[in-house]
Amino acid sequence: MNYLEVFGLPRRLAIDADELQRRFYALSRQHHPDFHQGATAEEQAKALESSALVNAAYRTLRDPIARIEYLLRLEEGRETAEGTTVKPKAPPELLEEMFEIQEALQEATAGGLGAAARATLLAQRERLRQRYQAEERRLCGTLSQAWDNAPAGDRQSVLAALREALATRAYLRTVINDLSVALGEDEGSLVSNRRH
Repeated sequence: MNYLEVFGLPRRLAIDADELQRRFYALSRQHHPDFHQGATAEEQAKALESSALVNAAYRTLRDPIARIEYLLRLEEGRETAEGTTVKPKAPPELLEEMFEIQEALQEATAGGLGAAARATLLAQRERLRQRYQAEERRLCGTLSQAWDNAPAGDRQSVLAALREALATRAYLRTVINDLSVALGEDEGSLVSNRRH
């Protein structure tokens, strides 16, 4: 049973968060091991397994990005994030730009991080943060809507776009974090560190 089936949901990316939470609480009460203390050892083990499944499903489905990543795994026939058959690729122009930023970063740190170099890196990081946030909005907005509205047999192009957007987001996050390390700052408050 996949995570969407646990909550009785179709393979859609738009999920009503309040309804998901209500279903989570109902399923948690139904499967929580504390409510099965008088049951046999086998029934208790089954309740514990069901409770763990409900918790894992809820953690994944309540986060829009994790939900997208999970849907991609389902569509590829994988249960975990490991072993992807199609490795996501960021657009070549993004990779070229990230390479240039990495070179500038290496030059700035090799020559010492003076005021001008620091200002340049800060500006680059801010620009990349804005792109990162825009990519998340695109993933959770237009691309998720495209998936939900596409006929079941015509979703491959949307899946490819979702994969590319996730790869772009990952590349941006990595470079932003590299810039923050070079600047001696904690990136945790600037870009989500989740690595789904």
